[in-house]
Amino acid sequence: MATFFFYGTLCHAPLLAAVLGREVTAVEAVLPDHAVNWVAGHAFPMIRPAPGAVARGVVVRGLDATDAARLDFYEGGFDYDTREVLAEAEDARIAARVYFAATDRLRPGAPWVLADWVARHGAVAVRAAGRFMDGFGRVPAGEAWKRYHAILVSAAAAERAGQGAPTTRRLRAGAGDVELIARAEPYAAFFSVEEYDLRHRRFAGGMSAPLRRAVFLSGDAATVLPYDPRRDRVMLIEQFRAGPFGRGDAQPWMLEPIAGRIDPGETPQQAIRREAQEEAGLTLGALETVGEYYPSPGMLAEYLYSYVGLADLPDAVPRLGGLVDEHEDIRTHLMPFSELMALIGTGEVQVGPLLLSAWWLAANRERLRAGHEQA
Repeated sequence: MATFFFYGTLCHAPLLAAVLGREVTAVEAVLPDHAVNWVAGHAFPMIRPAPGAVARGVVVRGLDATDAARLDFYEGGFDYDTREVLAEAEDARIAARVYFAATDRLRPGAPWVLADWVARHGAVAVRAAGRFMDGFGRVPAGEAWKRYHAILVSAAAAERAGQGAPTTRRLRAGAGDVELIARAEPYAAFFSVEEYDLRHRRFAGGMSAPLRRAVFLSGDAATVLPYDPRRDRVMLIEQFRAGPFGRGDAQPWMLEPIAGRIDPGETPQQAIRREAQEEAGLTLGALETVGEYYPSPGMLAEYLYSYVGLADLPDAVPRLGGLVDEHEDIRTHLMPFSELMALIGTGEVQVGPLLLSAWWLAANRERLRAGHEQA
């Protein structure tokens, strides 16, 4: 049996239970001459020698070989491995294993505060850990960790989805209305495909026969159509898209709004402001909500937050953009609002969020222009 000293995220009992697959008893402990800091630029901590400092955490005794293997599977992806230390708990010195950063790529940032991490990241991290640990014993740790960010994105989407939406007209789902019989994941990379065997409540009463449904999971995303009310012009972006190419479209370069996935810890508004900088070098002003919606709920779990963003769009805005390390090759287009509507009329605009945002702007354009003139 092994004893571990935890100083960071695994001090959060729900996360530790998700990693171990069971609840355990933890006792408050300290590790003298060490300090705990956030890893600079990341949402997790590291421990380091620091004479005179005290690292606070917990010790957990009685962990077996499977527990240790599960911990190594989880922590190994963060480039951590264990060392033996002497922690102090219950007025005694206790030999314990502790995870230290195994690489000099990780640099200490501000002092670690567990409560801050729990408030901002805890719920998503616990949900993601449960999904990540599904791969224990089935997927090599290195391969599993290539998908960890995608798992976090999906976990954050699930947290937002759990807040629910109005049910004044549609069926209000309750406990037992959907029975999950089995879940499989036949494909997992940057995106994943999941298959569910399930039954659901029928409108006529009773439960359906067992059904198999496949769902494409990609996380939530945000889109924005930049609009300059003074010049009455918009900005579109253009890029190659694999979806139309896979369909056999002879013209796989698409005119689109700025768009991107929502990272864990971000709001949709923060995500789209970041994407506007990355894709077009553009700083957005006020964001007007177009809608929040599932573009194709029969098979896609993706949920979109669409905006029209007020912006200054002079002739000299950058015309090429995108992140090289993400293989983005993006061209921007400035045009009068009337030209956008003409492109819709000819069928050259084929992307749903751009169509929706343009029609919303058509209905609200005079209000936005009047508001700009009054300001």
